[in-house]
Amino acid sequence: MRRPVRLSSGVVLVAGLLALWEVSARLDWMQTPNWPPLSQVLAALARDILSGELPALAGGTLLRMAAGLAAGGIAGVVVGLLFATLPLTARLFGPTVELIRPIPIPAVIPPLVLFLGLDDAMKVTVVALTAFFPLLTNTMQGIAAVEAETLAMGRTFGIGPLRRALRITLPAALPYILAGLRVSLALALVVAVVAEMIAGEQGLGHYLVMMQFAGRAPEIYAAVVALALLGYALNRGFLALERRAIHWWFALGRQAEG
Repeated sequence: MRRPVRLSSGVVLVAGLLALWEVSARLDWMQTPNWPPLSQVLAALARDILSGELPALAGGTLLRMAAGLAAGGIAGVVVGLLFATLPLTARLFGPTVELIRPIPIPAVIPPLVLFLGLDDAMKVTVVALTAFFPLLTNTMQGIAAVEAETLAMGRTFGIGPLRRALRITLPAALPYILAGLRVSLALALVVAVVAEMIAGEQGLGHYLVMMQFAGRAPEIYAAVVALALLGYALNRGFLALERRAIHWWFALGRQAEG
């Protein structure tokens, strides 16, 4: 016999909010023409998807996001490994990193536009800076959490410092690194769109600004819905990959929050 399908409370809540959206717009609770019914937004979303415009824009945004995430993520892990294993590097470059860390990313975009222009290099750099710091912090925390006995065993077997870092330290810190990567994934999408809104000529961010200037509210909300669905899909996909990559971590009783 088939098991009955049960909807989680979260799904019910989302469905209720969407229904409230439709009703509030139909009954003119908001008293503004810029709050279209959900049905109109979904119609605009379907139209833009079928025309190919929205998939092309989303694809460009995702490519820039992925390039920046890869660059910033790799740099964050490497620098975190150096800071955690070579105290001299932390003393030399730590103050510079801590000085740059609090700067809001939108404030970095105008100077980068002056140096890199409005092309993809600027947007990729902004995303890379965003992804760098969570990976740096989590890598250092993960390495600090590696048990001393594990490292001592590696030294006992004559494993050199480099191989010990690559074969023992990094794998043991991988759960922390992936946690930082998950945080960076969400931030990277946000920052990629913000960069396209502030100084872009393409992508979902630029599309949002153009629809705002044109006063096309259904298309604006359709792009927002598309971004929400895209972010949710990226998060769920990352969770699935994370469970495969560190299955041993979850086998020890750890849990990943959806």
